Amino acid sequence: MGKKTIKTIKIDADKCNGCRACEVVCAAFHATPKYSSVNPARSRIRLIRDPIKDIFLPVYAGELATAECMGRDKYILDGKEYEECAFCRASCPSRDIFKEPDSGLPLKCDMCEGEKEPLCVKWCLEEALIYEEREEDVEEEVKPDEIEQGLQSLVDKHGLEKLVDTLVRMSVKDI
Repeated sequence: MGKKTIKTIKIDADKCNGCRACEVVCAAFHATPKYSSVNPARSRIRLIRDPIKDIFLPVYAGELATAECMGRDKYILDGKEYEECAFCRASCPSRDIFKEPDSGLPLKCDMCEGEKEPLCVKWCLEEALIYEEREEDVEEEVKPDEIEQGLQSLVDKHGLEKLVDTLVRMSVKDI
């Protein structure tokens, strides 16, 4: 058994004031090069908003859904009405949310990989976004054929000699 760290962002919709700082910092972080531009379409978090009804709901990108769901229900929470799609984190065929603007490829939140915590959480002044990590027990099963496939793809891309040199260099670092 091994441990796996599960990272999530908990959302308190009642605290969100619709400032969109989360969208801006996420878009800047995911620009190429980093922080070179702010295109909200590149953001992995979006604000579902209806200012007239005082509805502000941050939603961050999840897995790709290859088919449109059947959910079209509406929910009322604390007197505010939400469509079921507002809670969905998937990039799906029925809407353009969470798709890369240039390629149309689906976006998924990467929790600002390389940062201590996601920047949307760090920049949320109202504390509507809360970063959580938890450990879960998982069975680690590494199939030898998966390792062989991975190594073969590296050999095909970089050559056997370069792969061997890299492995030797890495093993010397660990000593």
